[in-house]
Amino acid sequence: MQSKILLYFFLISLFFSCKKKDSTTAENRTLINNQIDTLKILSETPIESFKLLGKFNYKNDTTFAKVPSSYSFKNIYVQKVVLDSFIKMTQTAEKEGVSFKIVSGTRNFDEQKRIWERKWKRNNTSDSKSNALQILKYSSMPSTSRHHWGTDIDLNNLNNSYFEKGKGLKEYNWLINNANKFGFFQPYTSKDSGRTGYNEEKWHWSFKPLSSHYLNVYKDSISYKDINGFVGSDVAKDIDVIKNYVNGIEY
Repeated sequence: MQSKILLYFFLISLFFSCKKKDSTTAENRTLINNQIDTLKILSETPIESFKLLGKFNYKNDTTFAKVPSSYSFKNIYVQKVVLDSFIKMTQTAEKEGVSFKIVSGTRNFDEQKRIWERKWKRNNTSDSKSNALQILKYSSMPSTSRHHWGTDIDLNNLNNSYFEKGKGLKEYNWLINNANKFGFFQPYTSKDSGRTGYNEEKWHWSFKPLSSHYLNVYKDSISYKDINGFVGSDVAKDIDVIKNYVNGIEY
C-alpha cells in the first residue's frame, strides 16, 4: 500500500511538471508521459520471485535497457523507466556544471555471487557469521541485493571520501537537493537515524517509485528458504539478513 501511495505522488508530480510548458520541452513532455504510462503498468504487473532474487538474465528482459556509454563506465543495464529518469536528471545537472555516470547498475544472482564469494575467500576466516557480517558492511548477500531489481544505481565513485570534498562534494550536494525531483533517493544514509544494515553509501541511489514496490513485494513473498546457492548462505537466517538488511530501510 505504501509503495502505491509513493507511486501516486510521483506520478502526480510528473503530471504537473509535464504541464509546465514554458520550462519543459516537447521531448521531455513525451518522456514524462511515457514514464507515467510505464510506471502504472509496472506497478500493476506481478513480480516473479526469480526477479526479486536476481535469478534471471536482465539483458534479455524487455523492461531493461543498456545504459549508453556516455552515461556509464561499462556494460550496464537498468530498467528502462529508471534510465529515462536518470538521463533526464543528468541532463539537468549538466546545465549546472555537474555530471554523473553510472558505475554499477543491475547485477543478477550470479554476478552478486561472484562478488560475495570473492570477498568471502579474501577474508580467510573460519567463522562464517563474522565473515558474512564483514562483507555485509558494503556488499549484499546474493538474492538480497536491490541491484537485482534494476532500480538502483551507483554513481561516479564507490568511496564515501570522494563525495566529502571538491568535485565529489558538489555532486553529492546536487543529488541531495535535486535527485528526489527525478524519483531518486539515497537508501543507505548515515546510521544516526537508527537504520540497520549496510554502512552509508553516498554513491548508491534508488528509483523510489519502483524500488518501493519491489521492496514491498519482497517482504510478502521471499523467505529464508529462497536464500541459498552460495557459500555462507547458511548464516542468512542467523544474521536475520532480510529484516536487518533488505528491510533496513523504508522504501
